[in-house]
Amino acid sequence: MMGFMDSIKKCFGMYLNASGRASRSEYWWFYLFYFLVTQVSSMVFATLAVATEILALAMLSMVVTIALGIPGICAAIRRMHDHDKSGWFILIPFYNLYLMIIEGQSTDNQYGPVPTNTL
Repeated sequence: MMGFMDSIKKCFGMYLNASGRASRSEYWWFYLFYFLVTQVSSMVFATLAVATEILALAMLSMVVTIALGIPGICAAIRRMHDHDKSGWFILIPFYNLYLMIIEGQSTDNQYGPVPTNTL
């Protein structure tokens, strides 16, 4: 199983790379990181924007969300590749969540070898 920091390093190392496969642990650790950072940044920047009456600070939260959303989308596409599905399957509601949760193929497929949870 990939650890929290390993997942973040791998996702940021492959910032705009949607090729290959991602394991469950890689995807879900990065998703936890994304959720925590965007929630904290929203609270901090919104509080600062209200306190200082500078609305540009509230926009920083959106910048953080977009900056972390890009590698998150790439990780989701790689997670679909782990099931030998096209990355476009992330657009199908509920089915994509099902694919994110279940274990991927245990053999090599057209998108690459089985993810070994290492950098």
